[in-house]
Amino acid sequence: MIVLQLLTYLALMTAVIAMFIKALRYITAPEHLRWELYPVPHEKGRAEYGGSYLEELDWWTKRRHADILNEIKEMMQEIIFLKGVLHHNKRVWLSSFPFHFGLYLCIGWLGLLLIGAIGERFGAMVSAEAGAFGASIHYLTLIFGYGGLSLTGIGAGGLLIWRASDKEQRPYSSPIDYFNLALFIVVVAASLITHAVFDPSFSLLRAYVGSLATFSRAASGGTMLALEIVLISLLLMYIPLTRMSHFVAKYFLYHSVRWNDKPNERGSKLENRLAELLAEKVGWEGSHVSTGKSWVEVAKETKNE
Repeated sequence: MIVLQLLTYLALMTAVIAMFIKALRYITAPEHLRWELYPVPHEKGRAEYGGSYLEELDWWTKRRHADILNEIKEMMQEIIFLKGVLHHNKRVWLSSFPFHFGLYLCIGWLGLLLIGAIGERFGAMVSAEAGAFGASIHYLTLIFGYGGLSLTGIGAGGLLIWRASDKEQRPYSSPIDYFNLALFIVVVAASLITHAVFDPSFSLLRAYVGSLATFSRAASGGTMLALEIVLISLLLMYIPLTRMSHFVAKYFLYHSVRWNDKPNERGSKLENRLAELLAEKVGWEGSHVSTGKSWVEVAKETKNE
């Protein structure tokens, strides 16, 4: 089991480091081309009809008021319920929603396993016959575990069928897309079989999670549990290295691209960043663009023509 523990530690470290590097790349990326589309949820009192602070006379002299609560509400609707997918493609939403919601439940499941494991380390019992704390953790772990795994598997299967059967989508589906969904199905199937047959209350897996949290030796849980741990560890390590980790970009997509309506004020950081970009040299050539010149020079030439 020591080898399994080392694999899990490696998977967790790889996932954290990879997501940190991805987030850092987004933070340090050049200024995004903003969409300038309304409504913007943080426009206080105007988001309902798609208005903006630009409606006001001499808007640059007045303080802007942001509605953070409405912005958070809009983000939660998109993250949890996939509001955009539901609006634009209901067929995809029927599979994408259970897939993503199942993953959220699985994250909660792992968290409950950790809470239960820590509780057991301090003498609490986690079972149906335990007190309020132990019984609550027991039943919540069952609901989140079996519910999350089942929904993830159903959603992955539905998305796999959609990619393979939809004539319009099929040309845009690469082999790696099919592999990723098939991988989720395999991991879910192995986990469900393991717990339905060998560890129905998740007690063995909880003990393993506890050993990771306390850096102690883990007891052997059998071949199927070991297989599940290997698969989940490899999946945790693999996801951040692929485009499936698009969740890292969610914050930047909304705040730097879709909802970024911050004006370019004189002397601001935005003005400095844009000035640096305009000073970049053009690396390609066309009938209307001369290579080697800065974008400012190209703009001046175009203006004078």
